[in-house]
Amino acid sequence: MDRHSDTVFIDGEWVRARGSARYDIVSASTEETIATAPVGSAEDVDAAVAAARRAFDDPSGWANWEPARRAAALERFAEVLDERGPEIARLVTGQNGMPITISSVSEAVIPGTLLRYYATLLRETPTETERPSATGGTTVVRQVPIGVIAAIVPWNFPQTLTFYKLAPALAAGNTVVVKPAPETTLDAFVVADAATAAGIPPGVLNIVSGGPDTGAALVEHPGVDKVAFTGSTRAGRGIAETCGRLLRPVTLELGGKSATIILDDVDLATEVGKMFTCTLVNSGQTCMLGTRILAPRSRYAEVVDAFAGLVGMLPVGDPFDPGVILGPLVSERQRDRVEAYIAKGRDEARLVAGGTRPAGLDKGWFVAPTVFADVDNDAVIAREEIFGPVLAVIPYDGDDDAVRIANDSAYGLGGSVWSADAERARAVATRVRTGTVGVNFYQIDHHSPFGGVKDSGLGRELGPEALTSYRHTQSVYLG
Repeated sequence: MDRHSDTVFIDGEWVRARGSARYDIVSASTEETIATAPVGSAEDVDAAVAAARRAFDDPSGWANWEPARRAAALERFAEVLDERGPEIARLVTGQNGMPITISSVSEAVIPGTLLRYYATLLRETPTETERPSATGGTTVVRQVPIGVIAAIVPWNFPQTLTFYKLAPALAAGNTVVVKPAPETTLDAFVVADAATAAGIPPGVLNIVSGGPDTGAALVEHPGVDKVAFTGSTRAGRGIAETCGRLLRPVTLELGGKSATIILDDVDLATEVGKMFTCTLVNSGQTCMLGTRILAPRSRYAEVVDAFAGLVGMLPVGDPFDPGVILGPLVSERQRDRVEAYIAKGRDEARLVAGGTRPAGLDKGWFVAPTVFADVDNDAVIAREEIFGPVLAVIPYDGDDDAVRIANDSAYGLGGSVWSADAERARAVATRVRTGTVGVNFYQIDHHSPFGGVKDSGLGRELGPEALTSYRHTQSVYLG
């Protein structure tokens, strides 16, 4: 039996989980059970938080290391993760069905990239500054680590989103308890082993597997000083309520229903292919995707045809095949959810592409990429996050109307504007109420803050802002 079917990673060691419950990890592309993992109990969470607290409170420990020493440790961690990157990519693809061409970049490369970035910031950013005091003395303003961080991550980009939290939290001097998603747990175990191999001290990183109950126990634990969560808006609201009651800092990166705004001068022949990465990547299971396609009424039929043609050319199938662009959805439950939205869309709009399960794929939770036309922005498929390969093409009249429709959403996470005139596109982009927006492309910049407004969350990840978010500010008054 694999050791991870019974163990969790606490205080630098693999220890047997206190509870007896286990869950199956099932391949999204084969529907076969590939492993089991323990459901972390309240006792496991207690042990992990206690280990993190001891490591944080140690006067000679991680939080009190000189920044250069901590930066060097992060760089060693990055080196070990790079070596294990291909293994992590294979595990992620084998679990959630992410195409190997994506996991080999995002899940295998981004963790090390982020660790090195924050190591560099750590060396370059002073943690103390002095300023003249209004009383005539001097005030020393210190940036100090918060303490024990609870990091709860989803299944869609599991290691990318783990290190959105873990890299800046560790750089700032915090200790961390990570709860991976049940659907993607095996890759988290590799990260634990990599931390040990890199010499990360015991208790600095702890990993407890489990589902919602494990996450709730972690969020509510009195020994946790901050929570960082990526996931659904519904779950995020519950976490926000708990953290609000406890006066506990929280970062929430939640859902999205972003707009891809196509202005009337765009060259569709050259640009529509570029829109794949901001509308359908990872089979639509990506929070910031612009799945509402806003098309000028004067070119509406042309835009609809362009997207119908795009999805018709996308290879769907075995995610380990490097020629495949779209893999399966993560689970049977997720496929059922997406298919329910497609059924609703048939009642609300005109189906022009997809809407079915791909022919010849008898195993795996596949859904063909789907395009609906004649969609009203009040339709369910335009209002709610589907988290699948479903696009809704919405007509608009003029730039002001496009901005109005884009902003008429409960969400505000991503988005993009496409035009032959980059300045015009930029002017439109700056009017969209969203945390991030691209002009003639969309790609998250790891050196800049990422996050949402409205129902898309609170706080920011990435960039120097993330490092700041894992620190408290202390003023020391000197007479």
